[in-house]
Amino acid sequence: MNTSGVQEVQNEERLDQACAWIARLRSDDVSRSDRRDFALWMQASDENREAFDSMAELWGDLGALQHLPIDTLFPESRPSPSARQNRSDTKGSTPESRGWDFSRWLLGSGVVAACLVVTLWIGNQWLGGEAAKQQLYATSVGETRTVTLADGSKVHLNTNSELAVSFSREERHTELLRGEAFFEVARQTARPFTVAAGKANIRVLGTEFNVERNPDNTKVSVTGGTVAVSEASSAPGLPPESVKLVKNQKVSVSGSGMGDIDKTSPEQALDWTRGVLVFEDTPLAEALEELNRYLQVPAQATPSVSDRRLSGTFELSDPDSTLKAIAAALDLTADSSDPNLTLLSAETN
Repeated sequence: MNTSGVQEVQNEERLDQACAWIARLRSDDVSRSDRRDFALWMQASDENREAFDSMAELWGDLGALQHLPIDTLFPESRPSPSARQNRSDTKGSTPESRGWDFSRWLLGSGVVAACLVVTLWIGNQWLGGEAAKQQLYATSVGETRTVTLADGSKVHLNTNSELAVSFSREERHTELLRGEAFFEVARQTARPFTVAAGKANIRVLGTEFNVERNPDNTKVSVTGGTVAVSEASSAPGLPPESVKLVKNQKVSVSGSGMGDIDKTSPEQALDWTRGVLVFEDTPLAEALEELNRYLQVPAQATPSVSDRRLSGTFELSDPDSTLKAIAAALDLTADSSDPNLTLLSAETN
């Protein structure tokens, strides 16, 4: 049994609980029951106290704790004068003798980096009494961008993509409005991370996955962890279908429903992050759908050739040359007479 892994999960859960308690302490409707439950939680274990101390240090740096009337709200947790010692004096003390000292929150040396960003965000936004505001991140054609969200998650936006982010107390919600994005989600057991993307809804706690939103479907590829994917809507009288994907699995969701789970790889799912497109027996229409994100003038295949299969690795540094290479590989003619569309069709003899 991997005891270190179990311990890590337990520590993350305690830090989540500590963040939640600080949030509760600063709310306007703290009840008597809350005070009792908090005191019991603090007294339950040294690990709970340490997690709360670590979180409180960060809050102290923000200046948020000065507005918290802790001695009034929680007298049962206030140490007696004899128990108030500095950090160096309490290192060898027993759990019973270590009172919860407000000053210890601010004078500790440890910093929990994993929770820093979410704590900053909580303190600055919804715990400060302000409604969370939606943030938009976008890239133009030919541009890619990496965004670090308030909870520490990272989103890598592909070209011609747009992401809306709106975090709340209960969940971390995002919506991929167009394009493609690779998500590296910071784990938070108390606040799931969701992505709405066309016909698909995605829900995770902390993992890595790629989302590709196309006009007719949404593709989800997982490179680490577990991802729950469900239909955004379904036929009347039927519940939305959902599946769970694990590492190296992918699925496509369209108006026709949930596709079959297929195998993938990090190289295939994240080819665009390396400046290439990798096609493995891919229908031409689907390949052009991906390439169109990089083209100033989109390309389309005629119905007679749209199902031709394409395999190979193509560079994205010059997408126009890539289109010519695809046409040559499949013996196609590129018609650019329309300034707004390049049409690929079969070569005439």
